[in-house]
Amino acid sequence: MTITLPHDLLERGHVGAVSDGRVLHVTLDRPDARNAQTPATWAALAAIGDACAGGLADVVVFRGAGSAFSAGLDRRMFTPEGIPGETSLAEMAAMPDEALADTIAEFQRAFLWQREAPALTIAAVQGPAIGAGFQLALACDILLASPAATFAMRETSYGLVPDLGGTQPLVRAVGYARAVDICATGRTMGAEEGYRLGFVTRVVEDLEAGVAEVVAAVSSPPPGAIAQLMPLLAGAEGASRVDQAAVERRAQVARLRALLGGS
Repeated sequence: MTITLPHDLLERGHVGAVSDGRVLHVTLDRPDARNAQTPATWAALAAIGDACAGGLADVVVFRGAGSAFSAGLDRRMFTPEGIPGETSLAEMAAMPDEALADTIAEFQRAFLWQREAPALTIAAVQGPAIGAGFQLALACDILLASPAATFAMRETSYGLVPDLGGTQPLVRAVGYARAVDICATGRTMGAEEGYRLGFVTRVVEDLEAGVAEVVAAVSSPPPGAIAQLMPLLAGAEGASRVDQAAVERRAQVARLRALLGGS
């Protein structure tokens, strides 16, 4: 079943979105360009996020069609002519600061909902995840990688900085110094190094089997448990031990009420 979204929005962004029960499969579907992303891609992803905020799915799986997860920003954005129907980087640079910041904020919506939606999000990375592709993978709750997956944050190589929400999850996963190394050098990392550094959750020989295993595991608990677990864990790092214990208590009260009833 295809989710209810404007077909032209998904088509223009080269994004597929298909539901299988309570699991939503989102695919960057531009294999001839290694799933390079454009503002249209981000508009489609943001629209999917808006739908997921309403409880569309319990699990959302992100994939890239073909041999790459995503090669990052479509390089045509750097050219004077840009991409037909899209705002080029040159046109963006001509905007007043506030308008430019607002434009980037709209792009960022595609990458910020994955840890806010009432669903567990999984990135299934089978090949290169570069720049915006790496940031999309980092946006998810769980990052599964095949042994052939590679990762790089190349923005500084083009005189830019990562601006699609990827810096915070990267620093939280690997620490400040390693994040500086990754972003400043733009070097390529394999799946095993990503696992050692902490931003890859698992390296799996059979990526689809790995995804199916996670989906089955998180789909088996009683409804609501995973949805309440996610914000509990997401806020743990910045909370004091006492405050986190209080959050745990409130979450458990809600779970017990849902399971057993009572006042």
